[in-house]
Amino acid sequence: MNSQVAEQKVEAKRYGVQYPVSAYTWPSDARIHQVAFDDEYIYVDLIDGRRISIPLWWIPTLHNARREELEKYEINRARTMIVWDPTKCAINDELRIGDYLGPGPASEADRPVE
Repeated sequence: MNSQVAEQKVEAKRYGVQYPVSAYTWPSDARIHQVAFDDEYIYVDLIDGRRISIPLWWIPTLHNARREELEKYEINRARTMIVWDPTKCAINDELRIGDYLGPGPASEADRPVE
């Protein structure tokens, strides 16, 4: 059987680059600017303009705390953690913002089978 293959010419369309890479802002560091709460989330505004929304149910000590206790946090000197000091409120916890910016530890399902 004799088959003929038709050649199709595909043209790639090229677009000009609107902005150079140097015009973009790339976050280099996650430093906390301010913190806010509602009934479901903690909102962490970073110095570079990003806003991280973390569900309170991810953090049981915060999820089960009263609003007035949530407000008794401190931002550490490096501006990388939110700390609730148990000598100043009913919460004993700390939140490292870096833990909420990328993939966390591998879950059981992601771990290799030995």
